[in-house]
Amino acid sequence: MQSALKSNPVSPKKLLLSKWTAVAPQNKEKHFLVSAVITPEIAGNPVTEIELEAALTGRVQRMTWRELKNASKWKRGWV
Repeated sequence: MQSALKSNPVSPKKLLLSKWTAVAPQNKEKHFLVSAVITPEIAGNPVTEIELEAALTGRVQRMTWRELKNASKWKRGWV
């Protein structure tokens, strides 16, 4: 039986300045912007991390970009 988990279509090439909404906001931080795509130290390696900035507080967190694919935690755009 296949997993019923929903996945957001995400490409690391189109992440910069994309907007995201947290499904379960914490500290009133609901809307986020991808402020940076972290390039790997070794040229040719794939992008694995991004910096996500909270629109309300400006707090920046670093995370793997693949976490945004989890539709139970993130929605694309500011909803």
